[in-house]
Amino acid sequence: MIQNLPPVRGTLTAERPLADLTWMRVGGLAEMLFQPADAEDLAAFLAALDPSVPVFPMGVGSNLIVRDGGIPGVVVRLGRGFNSITIDGGMVTAGAAALDGHVARRAADAGLDLTFLRTIPGSIGGAVRMNAGCYGSYVADVLTSVRVVLRDGTLHDLPAADLHLGYRHSSLPEGAIILAATFAPPAGDPATLAARMDDQLAKRDATQPTKDRTAGSTFRNPAGFSSTGRADDTHELKAWAVIDAAGLRGATLGGAVMNVKHPNFLTNAGGASAADLEDLGELVRKKVYDSQGITLEWEIMRVGLRHAD
Repeated sequence: MIQNLPPVRGTLTAERPLADLTWMRVGGLAEMLFQPADAEDLAAFLAALDPSVPVFPMGVGSNLIVRDGGIPGVVVRLGRGFNSITIDGGMVTAGAAALDGHVARRAADAGLDLTFLRTIPGSIGGAVRMNAGCYGSYVADVLTSVRVVLRDGTLHDLPAADLHLGYRHSSLPEGAIILAATFAPPAGDPATLAARMDDQLAKRDATQPTKDRTAGSTFRNPAGFSSTGRADDTHELKAWAVIDAAGLRGATLGGAVMNVKHPNFLTNAGGASAADLEDLGELVRKKVYDSQGITLEWEIMRVGLRHAD
């Protein structure tokens, strides 16, 4: 167990189970879970923490598999102190813990178009880190800056250009934890934006297993994307289509299944372990490569130890 942790105003919990904090409902313990009160609390903690102790920032667990052996070191989970949404002069600033859908709705009410965020599961920190996007729009299109805290506890404001946002990728400094992001979205009519989001939600619910225990898209689309993250429709391949072509829709391993409704959604169908889910994903990758010569890359982040010590 980690010794001599710095004092905090937030909450420190030793050996905290993480399964209930992820959408997949699997995974082991955090050696230590830290829920900071605010940015200053987090910065002071990191500045005083032994630099050898690993730190992992965790959002709402929507695109994450925590392995069964848990996560050593400190898991930082941002909560209410980091979910504010402010709108000023056509700019939207959202805390890293603000839910994507909430940000989209608040912006739409103010006549600002962040509608592409409405159907993306998770929070703003993850959306920035992964350059989230759909319906032809991406975080890279509207992001102006991010506020981060580095592993040494220093706070920095970074222009969006410094993140080199690409398809499901950003180049944040090593150890950086996103605290907030500022966007400059285009203007739109609030009623029109609200109607668009309703339509997007209906389409998502019709095509994706939104009621099942998934972590969103399992694999990145394998080809046909520019360096800015925008799809090239003339060459685009869809991960679900190559999985389907390999005959893997509905494939199972233990309690894990490639969802029948949408085969790029790895699903905990009941009683799955993290190992079941990850191993099924690796089996899918192998069979797709063997049958089509296509290498699928994970979009879901897998973290922690395979087995407890």
